[in-house]
This record gives sequence, structure tokens and C-alpha cells, in this order.
Amino acid sequence: MPDPTPRPADDAREGATRDRALPADTVPARLPAQPGPDRAHPPDRAHLPGDAGAPDPSPTPGGRLPRWRSVLAVVAHPDDESFALGALLAAFAGDGARVSVLCLTHGEASTLHGVAGDLERLRADELTTAAGVLGIGDVRLLSYPDGHLSAADPGELAGRVTDAARETDAEGLLVFDPTGVTGHPDHAAATAAALRAAGGLGLPVLGWTVPEAVADRLRREYGAAFDGHPPEAVDLTVTVDRAPQLKAVACHRSQAVPGSVLWRRLELLGDREHLRRLRPPGP
Repeated sequence: MPDPTPRPADDAREGATRDRALPADTVPARLPAQPGPDRAHPPDRAHLPGDAGAPDPSPTPGGRLPRWRSVLAVVAHPDDESFALGALLAAFAGDGARVSVLCLTHGEASTLHGVAGDLERLRADELTTAAGVLGIGDVRLLSYPDGHLSAADPGELAGRVTDAARETDAEGLLVFDPTGVTGHPDHAAATAAALRAAGGLGLPVLGWTVPEAVADRLRREYGAAFDGHPPEAVDLTVTVDRAPQLKAVACHRSQAVPGSVLWRRLELLGDREHLRRLRPPGP
């Protein structure tokens, strides 16, 4: 449910039913081989690590997500909860956790516009529908300007995260790695706010990342500004089920466009997700 307390930054918040049936043709049966820049003839292919279509081989999977009874994901844009964190959030929900998402912007400045309509309203609707697919029971959508989170007052942002964490009884936070992973500064600002809030609450924080080998492939093949970490800097590698994530991604029709680097990233990651412990539990 949206945050019940109206605040000036939230007056454009939108809602939508969560049990909307998805047309069968919007749910990929497998990861599509999407074309992208130089995919036919990638640069320096001989120098890229691993086989062209194989998932990154390291680190070895086998970790387990923490048994948090309530987890709060803090993200910058609608679709971050699906494109990036979807498999992890579905796994938390499958383990019986109460899963909540705090999204700080409507994503209205996106350069992708796969369907007609006002992006601010479209993406709010897409977020709520995708959340239902992932088993997310609580969605809080704020209206900070997309692309300008770093200009927002850090204390105010952290306060919004603190409020959401308290109201959902969160036992831990799930965020993007502090690098922002994809090169978007809003991701880094959202994580900074979450870490500041977690410090005051004594909550642990897990940061989603990608292996450096995968980030390097995406930079070389797409020119994408991805940041990753070497195996020794990754604390937890878990095996995930991509099916719920792909269904949730299909809900974001304005963003899940052919040729997106999203598909290549999922192809390279295979059934593994990688996390860093950004903050241990408090005393």
C-alpha cells in the first residue's frame, strides 16, 4: 500500500490493482537474445573473459539470503525493483518474508518510452503491478525529481527511508551497491540515503552488485557504464529463480524494450545474484 501519510513530495503518487492478469505473450519463456550495439561483431571479443554466451563463472554459488522476517528495498526508479532486484525480492517473499519497496522517484525522465502515455503515471502503474508479481506487499512511491536525487537533502532522504523501515518493521535493507552499478547517479543517492538510515536504526544492509567480469563485458559490448566487483569483494552469491523476475520485468512495458542491455546482463548472470554486506547488524 502507498504511504498513508500525505507529504508534499508525494502528491503525484499513483496506485493500481496488483492482481492484473498478464497477457501470455508478455512473459518471456526464456531470456531473449536481444540485439545491441556491436553484438554481431563485439569489439575485442578474443579478450573478453569466458565464453560469449556463458554466465560469469565466479564466485561459486551456494550462499543463502538472511532470514529477515521483513525486508525493505530502497530504489531510485520504478523498474529497479524488477530489473535489478527482482529475483532476490521474489526469493525473500518465497521464504516467507514481508517484502516492501520504497521507490524515491517516478522515473519520469527516462529516455526509454516503449508505450504511449505519460511516463510518470505509466511507471507508477507498472511498479505496482510488477510488485504484485514479485510478492511485494507494500509499495511506497515518492516524487523526488528523476535524475536529481543527488540534489535532494541527504537528511530528508534518509528520514524517508527511516520512516519506511520503522513502519514496515524491516529487519534489513536491500539496495544497489554504493557504486550505483549501472552508472546512474540516482542509484548511488538512494543507497547513500538507505545506509544513513540504517546506521541510525542499527539495521543490516545488503548491496546488489555484479561481478567485475560481467561489468567489463557490458562495458565492452554496449559501452554501458557498469561497475562491478572482483570475487574477493563479493560476500554472498545466491542461486535464484529468474521466472518471477521475468514476469515482473514484462510489467514494465515502457522500459523493457528490445535491445536493452538488461537482457544481456541477465544472460551473463544466469541463475546467480551477487551481494555485498554494506552494513552488519547493529548491537
